[in-house]
Amino acid sequence: MSAQVGVRLRQAVLVAEDLEPVSAELPTELGLGEPYADPGVGAFGLHNAVYAIGDCFLEVVSPTQPGTTAGRYLERHGDGGYMVIFQFDDLDAARARAAALGMRVVWQLDLPDISGTHLHPADTGGAIVSLDRADPPGSWRWGGPNWTEKEGAGAPGRLRGVTISSPNPADLATRWRSLLKGSDPLGNGSSRSVRIELDGGYVAFEEAEDERLVEIDVEVPGRKETIEIGGARFKLS
Repeated sequence: MSAQVGVRLRQAVLVAEDLEPVSAELPTELGLGEPYADPGVGAFGLHNAVYAIGDCFLEVVSPTQPGTTAGRYLERHGDGGYMVIFQFDDLDAARARAAALGMRVVWQLDLPDISGTHLHPADTGGAIVSLDRADPPGSWRWGGPNWTEKEGAGAPGRLRGVTISSPNPADLATRWRSLLKGSDPLGNGSSRSVRIELDGGYVAFEEAEDERLVEIDVEVPGRKETIEIGGARFKLS
């Protein structure tokens, strides 16, 4: 586990043209429990399924009407990774870093137990990034009533990390690390692959023509393989 840096990877999100097949495959392959359908995403023209794994979450969203951001993303890229949600000890500082980097806010909400800030994907690169805070820290309103203002219990396992592809992974990693941690990334000696360490997790960047969330790394008891679900790689470890 990495040193405490005040930011956790808390949720990874897929987008799918059809919600049902992907939301059915996730629990079958990963041993997850029943999903939570968040009525709040209806404001974005979406419906969803949110699964708890450990104290983190996997979500699938799908458009229910034309003209949505998710629908436009599907037209360009098809099913696959869509959004990454991070939990911060100091959300005000993270929001200030986003503003200093010129990253536009497309949605923001502040409630007593949770806050969220979605940043424009054209500014972050690779995926929509959400900057969040939870109080108490183990709670997560986006996961449903069992997680609202209290700690819940997810399926065995945990969300370990995500990988973002980009034609210029080192440059994109520099931007993400400036946002997440306020410092420059440390590479592995190659511009083709860079990894940012977080509290108990990571964000990695790999070289590819397309720029998007391509891999989700999850710990699943008794599984060590790589499979595809909903247009994204799932590294089971």
